[in-house]
Amino acid sequence: MSANMQNLESYWMPFTANRAFKKNPRLFASADGMYYQTTEGKKILDGCAGLWCVNAGHGQKKINDALKFQIDQMTYSPAFQGGHLGAFEFAERLADMFPGNLNHVFFTNSGSEAADTSLKLARAYYKARGNPEKVKLIGRDKGYHGVNFGGLSVGGIPAARKVFGPFLPEVDHLPHTHNVDGNLFAKGQPENGANLADRLLEIIELHGAETIAAVIVEPMAGSAGVVVPPKGYLERLRKITKDNDILLIFDEVITAFGRTGDVSTASLLNIQPDMINTAKGLTNGAVPMGAVLISDEIQSTIVDGPPDVIELFHGYTYSGHPLACAAGIATMDVYAEQKLFERAASLTPYFEKAVHSLKRHDNVRDIRNFGMVAAIDLIPREGAPAARAFDAYLKAFEQGVLIRTTGDIIALSPPLIIDESEIETIIDTLDDILATI
Repeated sequence: MSANMQNLESYWMPFTANRAFKKNPRLFASADGMYYQTTEGKKILDGCAGLWCVNAGHGQKKINDALKFQIDQMTYSPAFQGGHLGAFEFAERLADMFPGNLNHVFFTNSGSEAADTSLKLARAYYKARGNPEKVKLIGRDKGYHGVNFGGLSVGGIPAARKVFGPFLPEVDHLPHTHNVDGNLFAKGQPENGANLADRLLEIIELHGAETIAAVIVEPMAGSAGVVVPPKGYLERLRKITKDNDILLIFDEVITAFGRTGDVSTASLLNIQPDMINTAKGLTNGAVPMGAVLISDEIQSTIVDGPPDVIELFHGYTYSGHPLACAAGIATMDVYAEQKLFERAASLTPYFEKAVHSLKRHDNVRDIRNFGMVAAIDLIPREGAPAARAFDAYLKAFEQGVLIRTTGDIIALSPPLIIDESEIETIIDTLDDILATI
């Protein structure tokens, strides 16, 4: 259906300038492989995996077939005091994939819900352990943990927070690690910034470790504009939290499932957090779903009570939804059968070199990359922040390439099925655009 045949006013679009969009809508009708097709029939090369989520590309037959089969079997099963085998199978599959003792899975419907679930579990764990005073939650400046009040409270993106406060009390924030001058045009993890983890020691001294339940960070902060962890920074956070009996939560909603070259950044860097939040690539974007991977210690402590009593008063009507589980199991099969995590790791050097070739433009302030993610940081126009990058977005769309922008930063995170010629198409398109804006 074309835009002129459809009234667009009823739908209040998220994170969108609604009035500007509806004057000149960009509407997708279908998708296959690396490409969308618009309602006008134009092909658009997907340079950002939808919204960081279509890691295996569009129209994967195995995922589609699994959904078709599940639709005929059962489209809903009660999530409370009942269940279906798909949820147990998918949970076991995830527990086997993720590192160390993260052997328990709590299903949600989004990354936002995964973030809030992990924060609630942190407090529930310490109350069950007999430390009810451990309630403080430590986030990070520029952090993004979704749009629910828990995630917003520990998050640190000003635009996402400024009209919704006040937020949860008992929250503090680490400084971000975005050091453009000290890590200019870094390839992969930057050299400078591990010392910023030591700011956690100051927060602990201020509040007392006996009051702090958890630290939550994205290994790579995607929504803030691809802020890559300095070498040694995450390892240092793990040591400080472990030494001070504080839980460490990795929000890997963006980075899990191959984006950085492994099932998770925790696996890639051999770091063992206490919980990992996931979503996006969990079902290849086919059905909304999130999941929290939880350590044996946290789970066993919370459920250690009378066996016929509900241990945790938390959950969602659609936790472990049958269609989402079917899509998730099939997605894990696709990742394994097509070796997409390994493919991401092997493509990273080529992707890195291609993206950094854009350094030659005078309006490029910085370029950074981590696995199959990259950011081109543009110099803002005077008096018009974010305008230059959004112009690039519109021009790229006109030329058949979908990119993502945040502020004056262009973010690239293509599906992991991308090939070298498609990487070149994205970079050549941006090369031409950066010369004109």
